[in-house]
Amino acid sequence: MCKSNLGAIEKKKNPLRTKTQAKNRLQWAKIHQDWTVEDWKRVIWTDETKINRFNSDGRVWAWIRDGEALQPKHVKMTVKHGGGNIKLWSAISWVGTGWMCKIDGNMDKTLYKDILQDELEKSIAVMMEKLDIKRNQVILQHDNDPKHTAKIIKEYLSQQEYQVLQWPAQSPDLNPIENMWSLLKRRLNELDSPPKGMLDLFERVSHVWYEIIKENECQKVIESMRNRIKAVIKAKEYWTKY
Repeated sequence: MCKSNLGAIEKKKNPLRTKTQAKNRLQWAKIHQDWTVEDWKRVIWTDETKINRFNSDGRVWAWIRDGEALQPKHVKMTVKHGGGNIKLWSAISWVGTGWMCKIDGNMDKTLYKDILQDELEKSIAVMMEKLDIKRNQVILQHDNDPKHTAKIIKEYLSQQEYQVLQWPAQSPDLNPIENMWSLLKRRLNELDSPPKGMLDLFERVSHVWYEIIKENECQKVIESMRNRIKAVIKAKEYWTKY
């Protein structure tokens, strides 16, 4: 391997795309390649995620001195199936993290509509005020999950003044909120002790999401949209580093 200048890399997990999905994704990237940061500022990015009570996703590092025995602070504790988890919906925008909703059970189209009418509206209101923009300048991003494309959701969104961003299938690497979910989980992993229970976990998640994660961290990932799109165009049917 060394003689051939080859090395080993860890295989990344990436979504499987059909030829049609890859073609549509490339077309979407070409349509949006000239969007500026000012354009992306008007987008509110939304998604759901799952947070495990123990062993949240992401690698965690700790300092240890030579010869020092392992201490609790050096160990990332795990339990089978993560010790339970909570499901969340939220949003980010140029002005920071949006309102969060804890999902009990499974998300369906009815609950999703309730979220659009409540948490999303509150997030949009803050975004409009801080950016000093009108409602018809706001652009909603969400993916093509069946509950997002259900008839009652399409009908509701068609009645709203804000725009809905057409989104390519199987493209989590294009959504900056994915980076913020990862950041949230890393920050949770940095805490010295595990949560006492699910209520404690949600309180920690809320504290990190609302109080610890800063506007500039959201802005940094949103600013990367032009580079993400360039990467899609360069990769064509393949995957990007994002």
